Amino acid sequence: MKNKILLLFVLVFIFQANNMFSQGCETGDPTTDNDSLNPKKIIIFGYIQPEYNYTFSEPAVSTFAFRRARVGVRGKVFQDFSYYLMLEASPFIGGVGSAYLMDAFIAWEKYNWARIAIGSFKQPFSRELQTACHALTTIDRSIVVDQLVSPQRDYGLMLLGGNKYTRFTYMAALMNGRGLNVKDNNNKKDIVARGSYRIADFISIGASFRFGYPNYDEPPSDGFVTTRTTVGGDILLRFNNLHIQGEYIYDEGDYNRAAGGGCGSEPMLLGERRDGAYGMIWYDTKINLQPVFKYEYFDQDLDIKEIGYTERMTIGLNYFYNEHVRIQLNYQANIETFINIDNDKFLAQIQYKF
Repeated sequence: MKNKILLLFVLVFIFQANNMFSQGCETGDPTTDNDSLNPKKIIIFGYIQPEYNYTFSEPAVSTFAFRRARVGVRGKVFQDFSYYLMLEASPFIGGVGSAYLMDAFIAWEKYNWARIAIGSFKQPFSRELQTACHALTTIDRSIVVDQLVSPQRDYGLMLLGGNKYTRFTYMAALMNGRGLNVKDNNNKKDIVARGSYRIADFISIGASFRFGYPNYDEPPSDGFVTTRTTVGGDILLRFNNLHIQGEYIYDEGDYNRAAGGGCGSEPMLLGERRDGAYGMIWYDTKINLQPVFKYEYFDQDLDIKEIGYTERMTIGLNYFYNEHVRIQLNYQANIETFINIDNDKFLAQIQYKF
């Protein structure tokens, strides 16, 4: 594992020595804004996120880890085609214990309102999931996104349109529904879609939908087919330097117990119906400090009230040393409404993005 990580960084420095332009990816969409890309120019990008975690439990848990360690290449082929490839080298995400292929797709981008991407990429669901991992306001994504938008990455075909300059954007995909590093075992495909509309310069709303077959065998071993339906809505408000974001997700039906939670989180046992939401507020100061407060809840089984639901409040502070280096401090106050557990956390992360 150490040799693989070392090899990845050696390759990065070799390309930098050859004066190749390198930068981080700009968005979570499969077809990142490629207006500045020229055919035959290879862009090397990536980021590393070492961190320290302290859990206020009995006994307390103190550990150093890597959240993510990613390196990729992207560029254009001719004028209308682009490619994107990223490797994940962190042993703490994915559970495979070694570097693996995370994102890899080819996109046809001749028409802004009918771009096509094929390969492996994020599911087009949820505003927070579409936020690039290196641009998250809090260190962890919301519990509801990690638990219900799973698998977060998959293989498929996507049609999308619009960009950051248009009021409306959309993404619609056919995906295997099994997740990465797993061979598809049936002909059924998940339908996943998301749309976003900027009503005014200070307000944007979005909606997401998924319908799939998380545990389908071909032919069905038990004689009937189980499905999964997920819907979500979100809003983003901007008042100068003040930002407010919220999102709600409802999910019902079967789910893939082997898919795990997002970004290495522990998957929960889910009931027939489940939902959750979060609200987050942050402010960009003139001294590169960004205070943030986030409240969220997640109910893993709406039909069993005795289990209760989970609440979390995150108080955080982000410091942008420069365009490449960011430091994040988060305190997570976790509240279980049925059986309370001592599991509050302090997280500290430093990120270098190239």
